[in-house]
Amino acid sequence: MSSGGNASSLPLVGGLPEPTIKELSKPGRRSFNYPALDVPEENIEHEAIKTEKAPLPEVSEHDLVMHFSRLAHRNFAVDLGFYPLGSCTMKYNPRFADWVASLPGFSNTHPATPSKFSQGSLEILNVLEEYLIEITGMDFASFQPPAGASGELTGLLIIKRYLENNGFDEKTNIIVPDSAHGTNPASAKMAGFNVVEVATDINGLVDVNELKTLVNEKTAGLMLTNPNTGGLFEEDILEISSIIHDAGGLLYYDGANLNAIVGVSRPGDMGFDIVHSNLHKTFATPHGGGGPGSGPVAVKEYLKEYLPGPIVKKVNDTYEWYQPQFSIGRMHGYHGNFLVALRALAYMKLLGKEGLDNLGSYAVLNARYLASVLSKTLPLAYAKPCMHEFVATVKELKKSHKIKAYDVGKAMLDKGFHSPTIYFPLIIEEALMFEPTETQSVDTLDDLAHSISLIIEDLKDNNQNLSNYPKNLPVGRPNELIPAKHLTVNWGDFELLEITE
Repeated sequence: MSSGGNASSLPLVGGLPEPTIKELSKPGRRSFNYPALDVPEENIEHEAIKTEKAPLPEVSEHDLVMHFSRLAHRNFAVDLGFYPLGSCTMKYNPRFADWVASLPGFSNTHPATPSKFSQGSLEILNVLEEYLIEITGMDFASFQPPAGASGELTGLLIIKRYLENNGFDEKTNIIVPDSAHGTNPASAKMAGFNVVEVATDINGLVDVNELKTLVNEKTAGLMLTNPNTGGLFEEDILEISSIIHDAGGLLYYDGANLNAIVGVSRPGDMGFDIVHSNLHKTFATPHGGGGPGSGPVAVKEYLKEYLPGPIVKKVNDTYEWYQPQFSIGRMHGYHGNFLVALRALAYMKLLGKEGLDNLGSYAVLNARYLASVLSKTLPLAYAKPCMHEFVATVKELKKSHKIKAYDVGKAMLDKGFHSPTIYFPLIIEEALMFEPTETQSVDTLDDLAHSISLIIEDLKDNNQNLSNYPKNLPVGRPNELIPAKHLTVNWGDFELLEITE
């Protein structure tokens, strides 16, 4: 079915357009067959039981398999092509980590299993904690938060409880850079803080002079990722740390960009008190489509008793659950997404110290190489050398040829690349954010840069209709206005809307 806009024609199946699952439906067809009932039949009366038949397609098993196989072939994946998504760290994840996570002793263990019967799983968390606090420069960690945003909220709630316990009720402000991930101010508000925005200077870094004017007796802390969302290392981080700490505030590290500094520098050494890490980004769990994730929070020793519990501790040769005294409470049922944590440990073991020490260095090398080549086609937002990611801008092309970041992203799909992150950070006009990660070869980076140069030349052609891109995919450019104005989740309503519009 058309996407409601300028969609490409559907792929051909046997010389004809691919049918939808609804078009394949015929009354009475089934893709399943239940065995004959061999127990007494019971009539259950309950108001929640539906009396009418669900309006689902009726298809044969073969038609159903073919339908979903065709849909699967439309999907783009890390194993098929390059995801240059800035700030998302979508990189190749070795199958070895998946194999370890699928071992029955781990995958079949119920999270409520008593600790004396799950010593191996508890040891995994304990060893991973040791690795993680070494990488981040912290002292203790909890693996409960199931994702990065949950890790942020955890960190902010720890700050809030710590300040309350120490009589600092007047500290109600969290400072957040104007370039921050959107979850930063959202997490601060959810934790009950007021959000104070600090500007980014012309070099793409925190404006330290403005920060000094914003810090006062109400300052509870600062949320920051370093490198920041512009892909630049905050050169004044030690001064920033002193400014916040001198005011009695705490520093929270958003670990979204940890991939840039693994093995090179540590947030704890920069002055951060709390760090969340996205294990699913940096340490080997594919996380497209919303999950799974893991956002463990690590803290300095003086905040250990505020961590969400229980956490694992080792007593002699036994691993036990420990409940911190001032814990903020649970952030997740049971103990977080354990198999994501297991994949992370397998990944760390696979790379070893030498591999982990090189992880950040190669991520930065790839990004700087791609930035240098791509800058010949698209200007960069900032002149300073980038870290693991960088931001290009097409704002001048928008003025001269009406080309937008959205157009470049859509055209890249035709070249076999996923679009980079577009329109982020919000402070950069017509932004295209690229993060190649350490897993891409120089050949892939050259191919991407060359493809983008061809795209820009093509888009500059005044005879081109920019809205035609992508041209060669099963679904073209959807009409985003319709769903923005009319949210519909019913197939029949969508068809009716498409006709009436």
